[in-house]
Amino acid sequence: MGGLRRWLPSCCCFDRGGDGGGGRSGSVADDGLLWDVALKAHASGDYSVAVAQANEALEDQAQVLVSPASTLVGVYDGHGGPDAARFVNARLFSLIQEFASENGGLSAEVIKQAFGATEDEFMDMVAKSWPTQPRLVSVGSCCLVGAIEAGTLYVANLGDSRAVLGRRAAPGDRGKRRTVAERLSRDHNVSDEAVRREVVEAHPDDPHIVTSAHGVWRIKGIITVSRSIGDAYLKRPDMCSPALMQAICPFPMRRPVMSAVPSVRTRKLRPGDQFLIFASDGLWEQLTDEAAVDIVARSPRKGVAMRLVRAAQLEAARKKDMKYESIAAIEKGRRRRFHDDITVVVLFLDNRPPCAPAQSSGVAADEIDGTYAPVDVFSLSSDDQTDDPTRPVLR
Repeated sequence: MGGLRRWLPSCCCFDRGGDGGGGRSGSVADDGLLWDVALKAHASGDYSVAVAQANEALEDQAQVLVSPASTLVGVYDGHGGPDAARFVNARLFSLIQEFASENGGLSAEVIKQAFGATEDEFMDMVAKSWPTQPRLVSVGSCCLVGAIEAGTLYVANLGDSRAVLGRRAAPGDRGKRRTVAERLSRDHNVSDEAVRREVVEAHPDDPHIVTSAHGVWRIKGIITVSRSIGDAYLKRPDMCSPALMQAICPFPMRRPVMSAVPSVRTRKLRPGDQFLIFASDGLWEQLTDEAAVDIVARSPRKGVAMRLVRAAQLEAARKKDMKYESIAAIEKGRRRRFHDDITVVVLFLDNRPPCAPAQSSGVAADEIDGTYAPVDVFSLSSDDQTDDPTRPVLR
């Protein structure tokens, strides 16, 4: 059935080697809140990963899984806490592989099934836990996945993380850029008029479904994204006590107001496609699609994801009339006042054929490799734990 099937029996977890193998092999920058993998190989090119922590607990999670013929990228941006993003990090890739094996290969429908199953499993966990851990009802995560197999790219997302393609400019493209940006995902954020209209039309009987305060649009006055994994209190009102619901939600809620159904785009890769940027909204709050693509196109590959992170931090500093060094000196938690957690994966597309030999692809014929970002950049404490909630279990 293709590359995904080859992953299933090979191992039960990633190697934790620190010399470029799978696992959390990466470097922590001087300020202690930056982490990156400068460059590694995937089936049809190279990739680079970087993370900047701003919250007290890192709410972004990320992973890249590589086989000789396929590549999976996941960026998960949590809100209300890190729990949902960590849960998705632990389960989604395994479920994609499971459904691909059962259905004869990867497809948009397989990815949707895996998203749905991840949502169901997380909601089941919340339902069992919320009497003793009521905060879990308000924890959720945006979810962005990219998958490449047999020359086809799949991009699936919930929320406002974003995938952007850098492709060679065609003769008809305007401007003088040699590489142009093409957005491949849809932001599910009610700041976008089309998304706002979609939510309003789905709830014609609710005059408070979307409200604006201080120039920010929110669903029920609470949240800006319209799709996510989790956020049980906005999908399962029965899980909340009346007192909790009154404290959290300023307007009555009779039925679910958010969705876990992803937007999925399928696209054949083309010779002019040069690289993909997958990033949480911490990057896109600071940089336009075009600015990010220009940085990658003009930079050396090695460390390019960190270059994007630093560019976003520079822009955040500029907005506050600060120097970059001032941002770098701010501790976690307080740094969130200046920028969000930022996670970036840059995937280069070199048009290598599937199952290329090791000397050309950097991935041996029977090898499974991967990278997953740390649970928490500041502490990296999970490196010393055997039970890591972010480790995908490959079946």
